[in-house]
Formats: sequence, C-alpha cells, structure tokens
Amino acid sequence: MRTGAAHPLDAFFAPRSVVVVGASSTPGKPGNVVVRNILANGFQGDLHLVNPRADRIEGIQARATLDELPDGIDQAIVTLPAAQTPATVRALGARGIRAVVLAASGFAEVDQIGAALQADLGRAIREAGVRVIGPNTTGHVSTPAGFTSSFFPLGRVPRGSVSYIAQTGNFCGISLRHITSAEPFGVARSVGLGNKVDVDESDVLDYLGDDPETRSIFLYLESIARPREFLRIARRVSRVKPVILLKGGASDAGAAAALAHTGALAGDGRVVDGALAQAGVTRIRRYSSLFHVARALDAVGLPRGNRVSFLSPSGAFTVCLTDLCRAVGLEVPALEPRTLARLQALAPSFIRMRNPVDIFGSVGLHGYERAYGDALDAVLADRRVDATVVILMLTSETGMPSFDFLVDCARRHPAKPVLVTFMGEHRHNLAAKAWLETRGVPCYMQVEEPFEVLAVLARCRARVRAPAPAREG
Repeated sequence: MRTGAAHPLDAFFAPRSVVVVGASSTPGKPGNVVVRNILANGFQGDLHLVNPRADRIEGIQARATLDELPDGIDQAIVTLPAAQTPATVRALGARGIRAVVLAASGFAEVDQIGAALQADLGRAIREAGVRVIGPNTTGHVSTPAGFTSSFFPLGRVPRGSVSYIAQTGNFCGISLRHITSAEPFGVARSVGLGNKVDVDESDVLDYLGDDPETRSIFLYLESIARPREFLRIARRVSRVKPVILLKGGASDAGAAAALAHTGALAGDGRVVDGALAQAGVTRIRRYSSLFHVARALDAVGLPRGNRVSFLSPSGAFTVCLTDLCRAVGLEVPALEPRTLARLQALAPSFIRMRNPVDIFGSVGLHGYERAYGDALDAVLADRRVDATVVILMLTSETGMPSFDFLVDCARRHPAKPVLVTFMGEHRHNLAAKAWLETRGVPCYMQVEEPFEVLAVLARCRARVRAPAPAREG
C-alpha cells in the first residue's frame, strides 16, 4: 500500500469498513451486484448493508436505516435514485463517513432539471465535508485492497500494475470484463469518474502518481475539470511513470457525443495537444491502445529508446513494417558488424543479412528454434537495438516448436522488450500466444500492433526521467 502520510483518497482505495446504501437481495439489481462483487474480490474489511425491507442480503445482516450503522465507516456506496442522493450525502456526512461513491445517473448529463439536481448535490457535498466519486459512475476498483464499488458484474479482478482513470464506466464495467477475460494483465486501480461533481482526474492522478502498486497510468477523458492543476500534476507524475491519455471528443461530432455522455465540454484540440505534450502526457488515438499498450507495460516496461529490430519470415513484411516503423517514429537501425556476422553465419550464402532480419532461409538450414533463437539473441545483444519484434510463422506442416528459447532469450535481455506477433495457422497462433503470455512475453495477433505499441513506449521513455536500463553489450 501507499507509504508516508495518509492521502485523502485512501478511504476510497484502502477502506477498512464500507457500507452499501441501497443494497438489494434481488439478483441483477445494482445494489445486489455490488455486494456480490465485493465478496468475490475477497474484501477483508467490514461490510455493512442498508435496506429497510431486508434482514439479510447475500448472507450479511442488513440494517434498516443509516442511524443503525456503527461508527468508524470509511466509505459508502450509494445505489439509490438520483433524487435521493443530496439528502443521503448530507446524512452520511453527519455519520462521519467521508468517502462516498454515487452510482445513480440522471444529473447534468440528461437535462436542465438534472443539472439543477447536480448543483444541489454539489452543495450537499460541501456542507457534509465528504469526497464523492460520481455520480453517473459504475464505481471503482482497488485490487490491492480486494475491493470494488462497481455494480457491473465483474467477478474477481486480477491484480496487476496498470491503473485506469476513465470518464466512463467502461473500465469498471465492460472494458474491465474484456481485460479480465481476454488480456494477460491485471489492474491495480481503476476509477470511473462519472460526472466528476467532486473527485476528478487531477485528484486520482495525484494519488496514483505516488501509488507503489501503480507502474503505469492510462486515462480516458472527455474533458479536464481543472486544466492547470491537471497539467501541474501530470508534469510531476510523468517524470516517474508513464501517463498515457486517450482524449475523447477531439472532433466536432465526438465533442457532441461527449456532451451527451457525461455533460462534458471538450476543449480545443490543438490547445489540448500542446499543453499535454508539455506536461509529459503521451497521447494515443485508438481505444484498443488502452489495452495493447497496457499489455506491454505490465510485462516488459519501457525500452531505452526508439530503435527496433525485427525477425520476419517474409520479405514483404520487412518492407511494409519498415515503412510502418518510419511512420510511427521508430528507427530500424543498421546492426553492428559483429551482429551481422552472427546472423550471416546462420543464413544461406545467397541471402545478405541486415535489419530487419529475414529469418526464412535460416529456419530452412537450422530449424525453427536454433534459427529464431540465435538470431534473437544476436539482435538483442546489439548496442544499437532497444527492442525487438519477433514474427512467428506457425503451420501444421512446419511443426510447432518449443518456445522456451524465446522466453529464455527475453529473460537474458530484460532491458530490451521483446514483443511477438504471428502469421500462419490461426489455431497455432492462439496456442502460442496463450503459452507465451503466461510467461511474460506480450503477443499481438495483428502484425502492425507490436510496432504501434513500441512507438508509444518510446514516446513515454522520452518523457519518463527515471533511470533507463543500462545498455547491454
């Protein structure tokens, strides 16, 4: 957990005692799903439930009113309708509960009546002296605490080093379900900010910047509530860990959609671009990059720079992917003479080895494991290379090799990320991906993806001022 003085958001991310106000015994209702989620994630603190019409919910005693609760509760999760939230916040503050998650929608994202209700909620928060995540949120996740306030069915969320700050419920809902069911990494913290009536992206970024459980931070934002404060904090945090942002509402149509989604007013794109770059924030443009880049950062960390080598079973790949590298800001450097000599010793005499490495002829002479293994070790030992992509060719006819050589080689060169992609028979590609990712080698099903990921990592490296891994060789 965090070290040093307590942070105001500790009550959200490391609560010792929690109450669900509006807990339900009806399966599928938010007040029931959130209780199931908390139990599924192994929360070790005290869990209290409030429901005036139920004695027990999921085996836990329920109380009829807030007045029956014990003292000393850190956090409340409120699943009541929007109209009841201001009064509930005031009552929770009176009970000494200082952290509140509000699930209800129906505020400024809907209409003027909702906006007025949100304004009343803001007054209630200030009067009660509480901190609030939401409203209009699916909640948050804190795997080091075995805790979540999400009312989206999640099951147990795997623990990892990646954290998300999202102006959407997706990263405590369907996108988190994608991660838990399709990705090899887990998360440390994830927060759906909702309408940001109180806690906003600046608050959470400040918390995660000092969070030892978080090694990289991903944000999806449609607006920035306090731009100067956000940039000040981002400038500090991006020096020590990657801060990666997907900004929604960049186009006119996207901005209109953001207004309907969370009531957010998106800023001018050019101004936002410049300010974020100065603060060390790395922009991404695709939603799927929030998963692809996280997959790499959880497994391998940042490369020292942007110089890439890749092993390819196809001459066409060497051409097209070199073009891609140039387009996304990666270098494909000339290799050192000693590296070229090692590669040439593996290749047929009629092939002149260079970077990228056409591995097809070497496989024909020496077999899959020696050709790929020796070539990978050679380029990773090259002082001009910061990272390597391996394109595996897998078919029933050529046979399925053991991939131990690849895992062993990646471990011998921990300062240089090794990413893998595939071409060939899909079922073998899937099997290889599953095997490699459980051993810490990130894999991508489309050949362009690892290069796009490395380009993002290289941009992060240019901004993170933490000591880079020592050069090898």
